[in-house]
Amino acid sequence: MTKRFITGILISTALFMTTTSCSARKNLEPRVQLETTYGNIVVKLFNETPLHRDNFLKLVDDGFYDGVLFHRVIADFMIQTGDPNSRNAQPGQMLGTGDVGYTLPAEIVYPKFFHKRGALAAARQGDQVNPERRSSGCQFYIVQGRVFSNEELDMLERNMRQRAEANLFQAKSRERQAEITFYRNENNHESLEALRETILTEVRKEMENNTAYRFTEEQRYAYTTIGGTPHLDGEYTVFGEVVEGLDVVEKISRIQTGSRDRPVEDIRIISARRVR
Repeated sequence: MTKRFITGILISTALFMTTTSCSARKNLEPRVQLETTYGNIVVKLFNETPLHRDNFLKLVDDGFYDGVLFHRVIADFMIQTGDPNSRNAQPGQMLGTGDVGYTLPAEIVYPKFFHKRGALAAARQGDQVNPERRSSGCQFYIVQGRVFSNEELDMLERNMRQRAEANLFQAKSRERQAEITFYRNENNHESLEALRETILTEVRKEMENNTAYRFTEEQRYAYTTIGGTPHLDGEYTVFGEVVEGLDVVEKISRIQTGSRDRPVEDIRIISARRVR
């Protein structure tokens, strides 16, 4: 075997290893450490939610989260932060409305990502003013939640399905609003009732094979063991999860709070930085 051939093999092998190494790094889920008043929390960000991942990393790199408070804390539910107005907030000051001047399109990857304990999700305004479920550009929450029984999950499934049916009925009714208005103006109750039944039939048909409002085995296992907040599933973008520091999340969730669920004692993100 010639020296030139051996050199070629070595170079090709090195190039292959470099390419593989770069590819592996590219597929790694980024991790961010939140150094808080109560200890460190490390979160990983999902590559399946790239808009939220990249936005969060940009804010971290810019130092945006350094010094902000956990301004909303509810035991057995979640801890929320990211309001820039909280950085120098006075005691008792109302918080929760601060933002960065933009929102993000929803990236709801459900049921793969759900609200188990430790889930990292984007805060947002409610459906009435935000039907597209766009996320806040900066505020996020970490799920603490509680453990549920299978019976409770069964009831939640029924409630979520009923809510989905009601929302679908309202959406279809809006599409037929001209007909509804005409029949009402004509006091034509018979036609109104017939139209209502038609819409209900359409709703039932669409919902018949819809499995989006049934918990998967993975969800049921998580919610009946480590816990979470299942009633939020499919409503908010979950874009990461805690991989270290769930005990810190637990401690923060148990602190005393006052008006609008703001902690009486300031709990702060001292710094946020990438660790991978």
